[in-house]
Amino acid sequence: MLFLLDFSPIKPDLGLILWSTIIFLLFWGLIGKTAFGPIKDALKKRESDIQDALDEAKKARQEMANLKAENEELLAQAREERTKILKEAKEIKEGIITEARVKAKEDAKKIVIDAKEQIENQKMAAMIEIKNSVGTMALEIAEKVIKKELQGNAAQEQFVNTLVKDIKLN
Repeated sequence: MLFLLDFSPIKPDLGLILWSTIIFLLFWGLIGKTAFGPIKDALKKRESDIQDALDEAKKARQEMANLKAENEELLAQAREERTKILKEAKEIKEGIITEARVKAKEDAKKIVIDAKEQIENQKMAAMIEIKNSVGTMALEIAEKVIKKELQGNAAQEQFVNTLVKDIKLN
C-alpha cells in the first residue's frame, strides 16, 4: 500500500500510461464493434431516409406542378369550348330569328296577295252585278221607250227623262 501513497494522477508514470493506453484501445475496439457500427449504420440509414424523403417531396412538387399545368390547360380548353358553344348558340339564334322574319314576310306577302285577289274577285263580282243591273235597266228602258215611241217624239223624250230620274243607282 505504500505504493499507493506515492500515486499521483498529475504526474503519471510510464506503466500507468501504458496500461491506460492498452485499456483505452481495447475499450475503443470493443465499443467500435458493438456501438459505433450500429450507430454509423443508423446514421447512414437516417441520412438515406431523409434523402429519400427529400427526393419524394421534390417528385411530389414536380407532379403538383404538372397537375397544375394540366389543370390550367383544361381550364383554357373549357373556356375555349364555352366560347365556341356560345358563338354557335348565337349563330343559331340569329339564324332562327332571320328565318322567322323571312317566313313572316312571306306569310304577310301571301296574306296581302290573297286579300288583293279576294278584293279583285269581289270587285269583279260587283262590276258584273252592276253590268247586269245596268243591262236589265237598259232593257226595261228600251222596252218602255219602244212602247212610248208609238205615241210621239216629245212624249217619248219626256218619258225617258222621267225614267232616268226614277232609276236609283245603289
